[in-house]
Amino acid sequence: MSVQAAARSLQDPRWSSFVAGHPAALPFHHPSWAAAIAACYGFRAFALTVDRPDGAIVAGLPVIEVRRRREPPRWVSLPFTDTCPPLVTGAPGAALAQQLDAARRAAGISRLEVRGELSGPAVHPNGTYLTHELPLTGSEREIFARLHANQVRRNIRRAERAGVTVRIGTAEQDLTGVFYRLHTRTRRRLGVAVQPLRYFRALWRHVLQPGHGAVLIAEHDGAPVAAAVFLTSAGTCVYKYGASDERHWEVRPNHMLFWQAIRWARERGCRTLDFGRTDVEDRGLWEFKARWGTDVRELTYHLIAEDPPAAGRGGMHPGVRSIIRHGPQVVPRVLGELLYRRYA
Repeated sequence: MSVQAAARSLQDPRWSSFVAGHPAALPFHHPSWAAAIAACYGFRAFALTVDRPDGAIVAGLPVIEVRRRREPPRWVSLPFTDTCPPLVTGAPGAALAQQLDAARRAAGISRLEVRGELSGPAVHPNGTYLTHELPLTGSEREIFARLHANQVRRNIRRAERAGVTVRIGTAEQDLTGVFYRLHTRTRRRLGVAVQPLRYFRALWRHVLQPGHGAVLIAEHDGAPVAAAVFLTSAGTCVYKYGASDERHWEVRPNHMLFWQAIRWARERGCRTLDFGRTDVEDRGLWEFKARWGTDVRELTYHLIAEDPPAAGRGGMHPGVRSIIRHGPQVVPRVLGELLYRRYA
């Protein structure tokens, strides 16, 4: 097949049309998601596509080019993203990997990180995770019946009796104020740095405000006690970020939040709710997601490069986690400013 992989603008209508019409497209494939990341961190964002001679796209994926001093440039599809496999018309096979690898070499790029399935020469596994997807088929009553009786249904009813309500954020302040305060509190509790505030401003401007998702806020006695960001596109709703105030866990705001998110996603015509990526070792989190009647699958990332990834690359150093947990509230924000661009 006489086709080649080439870079094209994310705003190219052919790419937008290809994504909109592809049955496997996710919210992360939508141009708005990569645009938000690029706007925050100053990265170059583009679509890497395989085109027929007549210009029709037969495969592609959105890409961020990451450049750092004293390091060779690399392509990532995409940073801060749970999963973003190549979109392909027909079976991908090894030819797709060869075409992507040829484009990488021609551009002088050290490696291409693909957050999804890929096979072929110079393709190496680069980490395995779990995903949990909830089919939104059937009636609301049928979906509710599939939830774990004691761990989910009972907690939803408990939240309802306690008067927990959920609203859809309609203003930027709902994301950059209400959600961000809860998010900072949650990250500090977990010992994890926080994305810069400008990242969430870009997320609002490029993704949520145009209608590609929403922030849902759970309130108790008039105060926000939990919140979550959901992305939507092409019939799929993805849970991206969640936060809560542990002082109000007894009224189970997270359970009410997710139940209302299920109802909201169904109203938007979504067929699937993706609960996001989970580390295999995080048993507590994947058990929580499994209790919602989800289908569990393995997700393996892949790397196109001359050499396989180095062993031992991992999360944040335990010492840094301790500093975040026990330091002032500002610490996770400052570390986020310093580290997240590098995490890309």
